Amino acid sequence: MIMHLITNFADIGGAETMLVRLLQSSGEKALVVSLKDVSDRNRRLVGGQVECIALGMNSWTRYAGAGIRLTRLIERKKPTIIVCWMYHAMVAGILAGRLARTSAPIFWNVRQSLDDMNVLSRSSRLAARASRALSRLPDGIIFNSKRAMELHQRFGFENDNIDVIPNGFPRIDVVRDQGERPRIYGIAARLHPQKDHALFFKAAAQLAAQEDDVRFVAAGRGLSWENETVRKMISDAGLAEDLIELRGETDDMGSFYRSIDVLVLSSRTEGFPNVIAEAMGHGIPVVTTDVGEAATIVGSTGKIVPAGDAVALCNAMKMMHDVSASKYSELSNAARRRIDENYSLPIISERYRNFLRYS
Repeated sequence: MIMHLITNFADIGGAETMLVRLLQSSGEKALVVSLKDVSDRNRRLVGGQVECIALGMNSWTRYAGAGIRLTRLIERKKPTIIVCWMYHAMVAGILAGRLARTSAPIFWNVRQSLDDMNVLSRSSRLAARASRALSRLPDGIIFNSKRAMELHQRFGFENDNIDVIPNGFPRIDVVRDQGERPRIYGIAARLHPQKDHALFFKAAAQLAAQEDDVRFVAAGRGLSWENETVRKMISDAGLAEDLIELRGETDDMGSFYRSIDVLVLSSRTEGFPNVIAEAMGHGIPVVTTDVGEAATIVGSTGKIVPAGDAVALCNAMKMMHDVSASKYSELSNAARRRIDENYSLPIISERYRNFLRYS
């Protein structure tokens, strides 16, 4: 049985989503151990064949207790393979595995690109440095992008068994009709400094000043009119409130993708941004900052701009606005085809199985 150790399985970010997809595609019995919590949503998605356990490590003061419980859990469950997702789980997993004297191989799964460490929390920066010091110990390390691998090696990660395995995505059979020119721009990301929503709002305001037919949609945890921080960002950017819809956190991302014409990613750092590939799988072209694996995912089907440059982001959004309906349809089809050909979930799942079982 494989044990997946993850920092917080109550989240619905890229790492948690990819873990859910792997578990769903395998159909095998597995154990998910979350250092913090497990949401009812994620428990339901992985199905009855997967046991989920939360250790309740919601602060550094509880880290030692969670580590002891994790060690005992490894001793009791006797997993055949341990996969540690993200920095905190990587540190906890390798230390608990040593204390438990497990014979199971321990693998790390790195989900961050380190484009800008300043946007990481203090806790994550400490965990990243601890991971660097321990990086020779795991039996192998998976990175979800080539850029993440290169930046971590530059940061000081060392291991003789490394592979780059991107995220995988199921094929979307029903997509919206792309018969019109793009007018609605969407962003989907939790409110966090690394996502740089302020940049998106600035670029949106600049575009709206040039074109009177554009509208914007923002989805993600924290993105609501009740959030004073978000209201101030929008006001400071000069973006009229009637031009943007704030949807907050949603479980129905398919509905979000079907409601927009172009996805915008304004992040300062990413690993493998799932939202880009998901949008492209729905036939939605992308404008993105050049972070993590974004440029590789998008290829020639969208626009790439430097991180932190509102003018460049606006210009790229304007270029999308100006394409003809036929050109937009061409970009839409190319985006969808690129995901189907390069990031198919069955292919990616098989790569995970091969690396974990034969490394």
